Amino acid sequence: MEEFGAVAAAVLSVWFTLVFTLILMPSMFGVSLGISEIYMKILVKTLEVTPGGKKPNPGLCLYFEGIIQRDETTMEEIAGLRRVNFELSDIFYFCKKGYEAIVEDEVTQRFSSEELVSWNLLTRTNVNFHYISLRLTIVWGIGVLVRYCLLLPLRIALAAIGILSMIVGTTLVGQLPSIKNWLSELVHLTCSRILVRALSGTIYYHNKENKPQKGGICVANHTSPIDVIILTNDGCYAMVGQAHGGLMGVIQRATVKACPHVWFERSEMKDRHLVTKRCDGHLWANASTCINNTSVMMFKKGSFEIGGTIYPVAIKYDPQFGDAFWNSSKYSIVSYLLRIMTSWAIVCHVWYLPPVTREEGEDAVHFADRVKSSIALRGGLTELPWDGGLKRAKVKSTLKEEQQKNYSKMIVRNGSAESLSAGTESD
Repeated sequence: MEEFGAVAAAVLSVWFTLVFTLILMPSMFGVSLGISEIYMKILVKTLEVTPGGKKPNPGLCLYFEGIIQRDETTMEEIAGLRRVNFELSDIFYFCKKGYEAIVEDEVTQRFSSEELVSWNLLTRTNVNFHYISLRLTIVWGIGVLVRYCLLLPLRIALAAIGILSMIVGTTLVGQLPSIKNWLSELVHLTCSRILVRALSGTIYYHNKENKPQKGGICVANHTSPIDVIILTNDGCYAMVGQAHGGLMGVIQRATVKACPHVWFERSEMKDRHLVTKRCDGHLWANASTCINNTSVMMFKKGSFEIGGTIYPVAIKYDPQFGDAFWNSSKYSIVSYLLRIMTSWAIVCHVWYLPPVTREEGEDAVHFADRVKSSIALRGGLTELPWDGGLKRAKVKSTLKEEQQKNYSKMIVRNGSAESLSAGTESD
């Protein structure tokens, strides 16, 4: 028994030495030894040689593209085709739109994981298991062993080291006000780099000449809490976000001691002046709810009313290697992290877009929409006008009334596009 204990201690000693030498030390200095690159090359080759790895699966494409073939005809075009006299067929357009909204609307599908066009040897898919070949089954089984028996223990160890270092480091730095800013940046950068290694993260930063500068506001599309790690891996920010409980709450309360982060309750966010007063340095504003990285929804106008320079950032994850979306209504933060750590890797592209300022005469809403459009265009995301808060809240009565007004104009007026637009201007 003593011999077994000695062997186990020796193995653990060697293991921790390798982890410290090959992962932790390079992370502290921001150096890559090329291990992640080699791992990604092997992973890409493995996915390419598996059946269906190169060609999309038609069954999965059905979910990816949607189950409804939507007619892109606008209400104005429909109104222009109407005759003056009412006909029973005039209700078909409204019935069609109603059926589409019931079966598959534009909003709720953004709060579920993005479906893949081809299988990535992970079990997370909306399509039931189908036996294809013995070779593919063996490859999948080997992948399960690698992910759960080899990568998962290593990732959990790195995550524990990174989180504990973040909590302890920021708590200690908060007691040193004279050199707090410099040490805070060092702790945030170092711990974020360790946490990126814990996710087997491969991040590509583009257009670094447009990186946010101090005193500006960084606005990015929001997919999950690891967006914070992705950004902090390349620079230190003072974050603005929702206050959480549990593990995230512990991290938030610790980090705010060393850096002027702003963690607010949703009710407090309504008081823009209170939040603005607490903001300083780099800010990070985003959509209020996590979206599955296929689209960009409404940005809250509060961050665009403060003034100053806005630095848009587009973040796009590659779903082939792992699903980065956090469905907070279904998974806790710990369950979510375990799902990520049992994936192949987190591969992400980050584009720093040119800074923009509010134009003369431009209100905050149009300014926010302009920034949102640039992020959606660069990240290859769908731009949607809806508020991400619809995930938890009911549709506002004003939105319902707006649609009712548009529909009523089509029915009541003579059906010409000119009269429809004229009626809109008169309102």
